[in-house]
Amino acid sequence: MTHCPARYDEALGMWVIDEPDEVREVLLDPGTFRPDNAVVAHTALSVKALRVLQGAGFALPPTLANNAGASHRPIRAAVARFFSPARVAAVEPLTRRLVSERVATAQALLEDGPVDLVEVVAAEPPAVVLLHLLGLRDVDVPALKAWGRESLELFWGWPDEDRQLELAHSAAEFYNWLRKQVKASRRLPGDDLFGVLVRLGLSDEEVCAVAYFLLIAGQETTTQLISTAFQKTLGRVVDNPTEVVEEVLREASSVPTWRRVTAGPAVVGGVEVPGGAPLLLGLSGHGGPADLAFGLGVHRCLGAGLARLEARVALECAASLLSVVRAVEAEPPMIELLSFRAPARVLITAELTCTDTLDK
Repeated sequence: MTHCPARYDEALGMWVIDEPDEVREVLLDPGTFRPDNAVVAHTALSVKALRVLQGAGFALPPTLANNAGASHRPIRAAVARFFSPARVAAVEPLTRRLVSERVATAQALLEDGPVDLVEVVAAEPPAVVLLHLLGLRDVDVPALKAWGRESLELFWGWPDEDRQLELAHSAAEFYNWLRKQVKASRRLPGDDLFGVLVRLGLSDEEVCAVAYFLLIAGQETTTQLISTAFQKTLGRVVDNPTEVVEEVLREASSVPTWRRVTAGPAVVGGVEVPGGAPLLLGLSGHGGPADLAFGLGVHRCLGAGLARLEARVALECAASLLSVVRAVEAEPPMIELLSFRAPARVLITAELTCTDTLDK
């Protein structure tokens, strides 16, 4: 693959770094390449949208992905315990049951016409599994899914002012829900995510900040990973689901980019980059290893093992269905955000499509 040096993209207003070795260098040096801009809205928010967020007391102080300070390590350690290898392995039966039930539903629905594998199969299992791991009960899963999708668009999309206002109301609603969970945990801290963070001594805003993106990134990106894997295996016999997952992570991860900002003047691959420069790192699709899709170093994704397990299990459970169906759309609508990409839907049919007929 041809080496493409670090370069400034005027349209994005960012320095783009795609070469895997250079991306690795940046990720492993959080002192020079800080994570401060990791969760800053890519599109500047309007005054109206900001007022909605301020009305909810919305704040995202440095905690995990955006934290290069001393508090990062204890917060990460507390959250990491929920994602230990033993705990992740223990949720495989639950994951398998959830996906198998939804695959059976998809098979039944196919008798009446096309089925969206994203909505019917891929959407909810990652959220249910995540909530189980975090000890959170009685959560409205469809609401969580909507909050997650809309927050990703608000912070990593290109919404106009009208759309920003809609998304801000959604984010504020989510944040208010988080505040209620924190308040309840202050009264009686349990062993769930909120109780652990409260006992760690975090402020209400810090607890909400951790939970806000953990409850989004911990499930929505996995739904997107599974959706991409489904799209790429329609009509195929999947002999090795693990290989398929690794291929998707290398070539078309649901998180293809991530952001950093230079603490001062720096050199990346022989290219001088000014201080305070926003960087966009290519994590997938540039010839790098699959592991790069989850980041590296102290900010590596805590849910990497869980995402791999859930995607593998989804392919295993859906293998017989995937091999006998066809895509309704040659090019489905996509989620196209700065750092998130996946099919918005994967419509399938058990019958030949017009595209199939034309091909023959």
